[in-house]
Amino acid sequence: MIVPRYWAEGRLQERKDKRQVTVRRWGWSDEGQEQAQAHAESRARDALQRILDGEPLKRRERRVAYNGADGVPIREEIVSSHGDTVITRNGYGALCLNTPDVLFADVDFGATGLACSTLAYFAVASAAAATLFATRNRFMVGIAAALASLVLVTLAWKLIQRLKTGAAGGAEAEARSRVAKFARSHPDWRIRIYRTPAGLRVLVLHRLFDPNSRETAEFFHALRSDPIYIRMCVKQHCFRARVSPKPWRVGIGDHVKPRPGIWPLPPEKLARRQQWVAAYEAASRGYASCRYLETLGNGPEDPAAVKVRVLHDELSGALGSLPLA
Repeated sequence: MIVPRYWAEGRLQERKDKRQVTVRRWGWSDEGQEQAQAHAESRARDALQRILDGEPLKRRERRVAYNGADGVPIREEIVSSHGDTVITRNGYGALCLNTPDVLFADVDFGATGLACSTLAYFAVASAAAATLFATRNRFMVGIAAALASLVLVTLAWKLIQRLKTGAAGGAEAEARSRVAKFARSHPDWRIRIYRTPAGLRVLVLHRLFDPNSRETAEFFHALRSDPIYIRMCVKQHCFRARVSPKPWRVGIGDHVKPRPGIWPLPPEKLARRQQWVAAYEAASRGYASCRYLETLGNGPEDPAAVKVRVLHDELSGALGSLPLA
């Protein structure tokens, strides 16, 4: 896990075969701005040479938030550090806990593997319909058949999902049953469950984990964790949990200012950001981001994981009775 304090962009140009090649790359450092700039220029030189050698690389790295980054560390303001754990402010202004080895998992209500099979079915049905009618010179009819397949399959999937969820006692009961099933088959684990506004958060306490390990992947799969969250854990080599409310859930209608909220900001824009943050933090005091429900399993508590749990519970308001947001 890398959450740099300093960022810079390197830009290099060179002519080849009567055309100009321009390459931009980001650099980062925890030491200072000069080191970040040196890193950016080094990465830009390497990318430029590879492009000139014929490798099909992107000329410029986009300035993107956490969930859009690919090969670039977490680009967020560091609010505080607690050993290996770092609290950052994300792209929409909420605080997030980032840890390299304490396993968190997000479980959205209604998450199901059926969606994948539904999409596969639709792809086959659409292709078959379009091919059938295209061979008869009725391409537009084929397109209409494909769209009709999408509508029918979507309606059928929603109906099946509602029936399945209802039979399980509701979305929350269904999600908790998956966690409980995993805990029963892994009695040596220690699993702590929280309620979030849209699902469950699961924290594992008996030992530390590698985000890229097969055991972590199997755990995510068993709980049907959020696919985007899984992908970012692998890419950023860390686990993550939001520990303050989403702004729009506490009456903050404006997006984080200035836009876009991707770190770092030019010095002249910091005052506007600080005004927004002050309003957001004032509105957030009456809300929690999750609520503790129960602990499953007989495993011990790893001391390092316990430190992260204490910090998480304090920042998120998990042990109180404030409304979730």
